[in-house]
Amino acid sequence: MTIINNKTSTIDLYNNTATNWVREQPISLSDFTARPFVLELCEPIIQMRVLDLGCGEGYCSRELRRRKAAQVYGIDISQGMIEAAGLQEAENPLGITYEVGCATNLHQFGDGELDLVVAVFLFNYLTIAQTQECMAEVARVLSPGGRFIFSVPHPSFPYMREAAYPFYFQVDGLGYFSKRDQQFPGRIWKRDGSWLNVQLIHKTFEDYFNCLNIAGFTKMPVLKELRVTPEHIALDESFFTPLQDLPLHLAIQVSK
Repeated sequence: MTIINNKTSTIDLYNNTATNWVREQPISLSDFTARPFVLELCEPIIQMRVLDLGCGEGYCSRELRRRKAAQVYGIDISQGMIEAAGLQEAENPLGITYEVGCATNLHQFGDGELDLVVAVFLFNYLTIAQTQECMAEVARVLSPGGRFIFSVPHPSFPYMREAAYPFYFQVDGLGYFSKRDQQFPGRIWKRDGSWLNVQLIHKTFEDYFNCLNIAGFTKMPVLKELRVTPEHIALDESFFTPLQDLPLHLAIQVSK
């Protein structure tokens, strides 16, 4: 198995494109097909101490705070993304704390300090080993009964369609098992016709659940396979129809 040292490439990607991610309203595909469902899974949020891990420019952090979380911390490995989040916090203060940090070392937090950890499309940038390290840290910082909610690209999706508008990862042929831990480029479009470059370090269902189990999450998870809905088609038929009836993302909730 090849382990990719993806840290520099991921940092460079997001430092160079941070301003392209800034938005207050949903515009990218996954703002419709993933984030609303992840945020709904987070409820109830009121009065919780929440970590948005891999927060990017703070889109979900702001929504978590608006839903009355007591405290929201945003951590991302990209200085550019954290700067973009900080600028929006300065323009519209919500009391969110942002900092550059590493998902595999949450030294900022003590054992059992948090009620909820959210990771929206973080693990597609981590190897299997890094995913295990991160999940172990999440288990450590969660309080008893605390919840961990994360979304990832559906492991099957890259192998089910060609590299085409409005969302793809370019895996170049078959290899669901043999290409585990390999990194692939991708692209996700916005409804205005522009796009965002993304990446995937491919992992299987088995990889994710093995990492959760090793980290100590042994309770039955809640799992949602996220997709294009009839409501999406009604909103923008030409944008969403190419992905109709395909498994786009996973949302998973586990409790400590």
